Amino acid sequence: MPTPEPEIVARLRAAGCVFAEDEARLLTEAAASPEELEALVARRVAGEPLEPLLGWAEFCGKRIHVDPGVFVPRRRTELLALRAAALAADAVVRTGGATVLDLCCGAGAIGAVVAARVPEAEVFAADIEPASVRCARRNLDPAHVFEGDLFQALPATLRGTVDVLAVNAPYVPTEAIALMPPEARDHEPAVALDGGDDGLDVHRRIAAEAADWLSPGGALLIESSAEQAPASAALFAAAGLTARVHSTPSRASTLVLARLPH
Repeated sequence: MPTPEPEIVARLRAAGCVFAEDEARLLTEAAASPEELEALVARRVAGEPLEPLLGWAEFCGKRIHVDPGVFVPRRRTELLALRAAALAADAVVRTGGATVLDLCCGAGAIGAVVAARVPEAEVFAADIEPASVRCARRNLDPAHVFEGDLFQALPATLRGTVDVLAVNAPYVPTEAIALMPPEARDHEPAVALDGGDDGLDVHRRIAAEAADWLSPGGALLIESSAEQAPASAALFAAAGLTARVHSTPSRASTLVLARLPH
């Protein structure tokens, strides 16, 4: 990896970049010319997220293509992706195959991890945001990535066949958006962040339809906050699924795992 100029490191550090030296190295590596490097550094100093400037985000050891204006996959969501891959692998052992859906997919990071770890799985993805769909089609089989509002985006042939439904839906309460880091609130689509008054509007909509799309015994994984997870789990339980909360403090990650009974 190239050695960054001290002046670049100093500019990034002055802008509040905690890992200024690492970021300077990555930007230097990404730039094809001194002029491009200067433009990238200037944009980073102005507050743009690092990952779209590089063109990728590291996620579960993979480089996931990320475009400007697209939700950047978070490290805490790696737990969801790894659990989804494990559930898909279990389905393959039982039946010889697995149908996996990455819903509210953003860049398609979760689906990409499942596809890499479980090649036998057939991975589909959907998102309402056009830029995210374009990005996900670079990380996944483009023919399996759909644009539209939740389940409305999907072909009817998937109904009742999804063995693993992995969801990173927005769950930030509307009033809390203003408290998010500017890299997120100013540069990522609001539809990927805003979960309504209590953060669970999209969770309610997913709970209302999930059972129709899951296969018998199929599993749903959805990310939440530690405070909201019990309420989210109750939504899925009320919809006829068994649901429980999983928290991993070391990853600052909380999930709801729900299953459709056989």
